[in-house]
Amino acid sequence: MEPIEVFKALSNESRLQILQWLKEPDRHFTPHEGIDMNTIGVCVSQITDKLKMTQSTASQYLTILLRAGLIKAERIGKYTYYKRDEEAIQKLADFLKTEI
Repeated sequence: MEPIEVFKALSNESRLQILQWLKEPDRHFTPHEGIDMNTIGVCVSQITDKLKMTQSTASQYLTILLRAGLIKAERIGKYTYYKRDEEAIQKLADFLKTEI
């Protein structure tokens, strides 16, 4: 985890919102094609629709969160699903607690 990359990723309201939605995907999204959102994740198209942004902007935001290590991506067929990396988020919480 690179703290600067994480803080840059979190400095955007929409990216922060994505992380909040992914914390409780069942509450914020409808399952896509029977996928267990808590295990597999949320389809990029669902995130795009909820953000009310273009697919390219949503993909850019997801890439930034991915590079920061805050989310994971899994490709199934023609769809990519995203979920939070809870271990990385716990490391961030520990970093904040001990270093800042």
